[in-house]
Amino acid sequence: MKNSVLRFVLLVVVLTGINWLASSFFFRLDLTEDKRYSISDATKQLLGSLDKDVIVNVYLTGDFPAGFERLENATWETLEEFKSYANGRLTVNYSDPSNATSEEQRQKQYLSLVDRGLNPTNVFANEDGKRTEKIIFPGVIVQADTLSVPVQLLKGNKASTPEEQLNQSYEGVEFEIASAIRLLANPARKKVGLVVSHTKIPPARLSDLIATIQQSYDVFLDMNNPESYAGLDALVVMKPDSSFSEAEKYKLDQYVVGGGRALFFVDGARVDSVSLDGSYAQPLDLNLTDLFFKWGVRINTNLVKDLNCAQILLNVGNVGDKPDIRPMPWRFFPLLNNFGPHTITHNINAVYSRFLSSIDTVGGATEIHKTPLLMTSRYTQVLNAPALVGYNEARKDPDASEYNAGVKLAGVLLEGTFTSMFQNRILPGDPRAAGFKQNGTGGKVIICSDGDFIVNDFDYKRNAPLPLGYDRVSKQTFGNKDFVLHALDYMTDANGLINARNKQIAIRALDKIEIQENRKFWQLLNLLLPVVLIGIFGGLRYYLRIRKFG
Repeated sequence: MKNSVLRFVLLVVVLTGINWLASSFFFRLDLTEDKRYSISDATKQLLGSLDKDVIVNVYLTGDFPAGFERLENATWETLEEFKSYANGRLTVNYSDPSNATSEEQRQKQYLSLVDRGLNPTNVFANEDGKRTEKIIFPGVIVQADTLSVPVQLLKGNKASTPEEQLNQSYEGVEFEIASAIRLLANPARKKVGLVVSHTKIPPARLSDLIATIQQSYDVFLDMNNPESYAGLDALVVMKPDSSFSEAEKYKLDQYVVGGGRALFFVDGARVDSVSLDGSYAQPLDLNLTDLFFKWGVRINTNLVKDLNCAQILLNVGNVGDKPDIRPMPWRFFPLLNNFGPHTITHNINAVYSRFLSSIDTVGGATEIHKTPLLMTSRYTQVLNAPALVGYNEARKDPDASEYNAGVKLAGVLLEGTFTSMFQNRILPGDPRAAGFKQNGTGGKVIICSDGDFIVNDFDYKRNAPLPLGYDRVSKQTFGNKDFVLHALDYMTDANGLINARNKQIAIRALDKIEIQENRKFWQLLNLLLPVVLIGIFGGLRYYLRIRKFG
């Protein structure tokens, strides 16, 4: 009796100690191979430092096909993990916008979510041999105080299979929601300078990107032509079409050498002179060639044609007395769906380009690491400027044997120690000598060989800009804006929240043919095997008890 009491007391003490340790020291173990239930250290730091209550309203909930159910589960798992590190500052609400007492109320709920920035998706499924359709909203709205940010969870590369796109969306859940929380948490805003004084593009054609950048950064235009770009966290050179002076080039050089981050969206050829046969592409000299060459990059004065391309509307004839206007492939507008292995381009949609030039990397800059970001397909043809851009070419079927120039580089990331191109050119008596930097560390530069990457289209009927990357012909929004925003995030985010985009979840697909051919067998196996195992375990346990006590 005494031993029993001692054992009971010892058990109570041990359980009490375990509970105290569990409440005092928080930890979780993720035993999955791809760490699908883990979040990045930057996200943990963001959540742990919240100084205001944040509400996440999830609208991806309900009865879905397997792919969307997996995305729904990933959202739930991620938010549960978020709550564990948010110190009670994070609240999550789930609601199905399709639940309504009437069709009129349901439509009102749909329109309300669209007005708040969430886009619906039609989901088709086969139930009992019947094809059904359902409207879902694969997204969340993050709120703090009176502000809210919509988060579209269904993202990824639309050129992939639906299963792959859903898996890419699965991988991006943490980054998309954490980015919205960071936007509402009002951390110290970084400063981004936009060089627009060298472009003739109307402000309305750059407005979507500028407005989006202003949501997360303090934006400074270079209208006042500052003496230097020191103090800026990033600098974006936006589709210049006039040459930079030596003084302006010196400022760019010193900014990068001093550890600055710069993004250049520049053209290699100008397409503006028009003839009866089409347009002519002329070499474009921005007086940046020697600066780029010093960094180990050359933008060629050419145009790249790609069989993987967008479409334009073209009059192919007449139907009666009306023109027959059809979408036709326009190989001067390559769709860049070939990405380098980097956080910036991980799981983004194809990037839309217009009159793209190619980039070559050159030797000499041994201390600069070059990472390809954007590339064409291997079915390309290169036209050296001056070259004719003939509109009638869209009417003709291409000869595949002529598109054999291979993969061409369109965007590259440069990181490392940059040496000034003005080295040995600044004399002691030069007024600039006092602050001159010959070399430095920590600089980052992205160079893209198409200024139209950042130019949005414009709806003149509504007198409103269209989203950056939106294509009127295909009605699809490409990944241009995501590319720029991820690039800025990578350049300026010291805490590394952008690294949450590196998460990769392997698709372990079942053999669909095997399932279809042996469907009954696998159903019976899953139904009966647990029952048989339990029966065997029970019988063995009964036998051992009889043998021990019988």
